[in-house]
Amino acid sequence: MSEARDGGTAKPPVDPTAPTVGVGPAPQPWPDDPRFDPELLADGDHRNVLDRYRYWTVEAIVADLDTRRHSLQIAIQNWEHDFNIGSIVRTGNAFNVSGVHILGRHRWNRRGAMVTDRYLHVHHQPDVASLVSYCAEHELTMVGVDNLPGAVGLETTELPLRCCLVFGSEGQGLTDELAAACERLVAITQYGSTRSMNAGAAAAIAMYHWALAHAGGPRDEGVTTAVSDASSLPAHAKPGSIG
Repeated sequence: MSEARDGGTAKPPVDPTAPTVGVGPAPQPWPDDPRFDPELLADGDHRNVLDRYRYWTVEAIVADLDTRRHSLQIAIQNWEHDFNIGSIVRTGNAFNVSGVHILGRHRWNRRGAMVTDRYLHVHHQPDVASLVSYCAEHELTMVGVDNLPGAVGLETTELPLRCCLVFGSEGQGLTDELAAACERLVAITQYGSTRSMNAGAAAAIAMYHWALAHAGGPRDEGVTTAVSDASSLPAHAKPGSIG
């Protein structure tokens, strides 16, 4: 109050519940490891990454993820600059998919991806024929996710190991051409009054369904719930010290 009366600028109140992410500058001596980024070590790392990747370069993180990518790939229609694309890409990162395909427009709405696309292999497919050709070359079964006639319940379906889940635009769903190109169609059973759910939510459910069958549990090798390389981290950046 006195600052305001004296003409000063009052500081906004501190919210003790506000989340903090990351760590500050690393104390020296720094690790002698090429995976670490000198700028992040000097300035701190506040990215939304797992503890084990604190201070790592983007290239080092991608290289590590590449050693255990899942065979699952995803494709997303981009006819209308759909804001859900970013959300789907972010979920693809969470499941460590081996490829993301943006079908249609080259530019897509990255806002919801929260820069997670940097850690993925993102491909542009200008048309349906290009996606079909890619999947055939890489022996991927195209499975469309939409509540269309002929679709079977996702919960009763075992998705192929080598699979490309195909998602349509929000509202429009899969186009007729793309639906016809898919080997099969699956739908998520719903119990309320709405005809369809958000495309980003449906994509997350479908990827999780694939993971339940093929990705293993949290204690299996390659699942990134545990910090398996904490020994190389500076002491203050090890598990338990991250905000």
